[in-house]
Amino acid sequence: MAVYNKLLLDFRSLYWEYVPLSIIFQSCVGSVAAMMILAAKGPYYILQLGICILLSMLYNAAILAQLKSKWVFDMLLISVGINVLLLVLNLWIAV
Repeated sequence: MAVYNKLLLDFRSLYWEYVPLSIIFQSCVGSVAAMMILAAKGPYYILQLGICILLSMLYNAAILAQLKSKWVFDMLLISVGINVLLLVLNLWIAV
């Protein structure tokens, strides 16, 4: 929990500097995950693609809605975490 609190404090202190970087990073991870989902055509790939797109859009919407920085940070962690999980899962299926 100490690492999370330190990262959150860092994110809050430099919020306007991290927002553009996090949008680019999260969008790149989401697009690579979507590409691998479509390339692998594994089980339930439409559901996986929907989750990937939904999480990416929710993070961008959280920033545009000017939610509290804690919500934005949590959405970033959730979005990147699940997209990386989907990416690794579909890399494993594709190989």
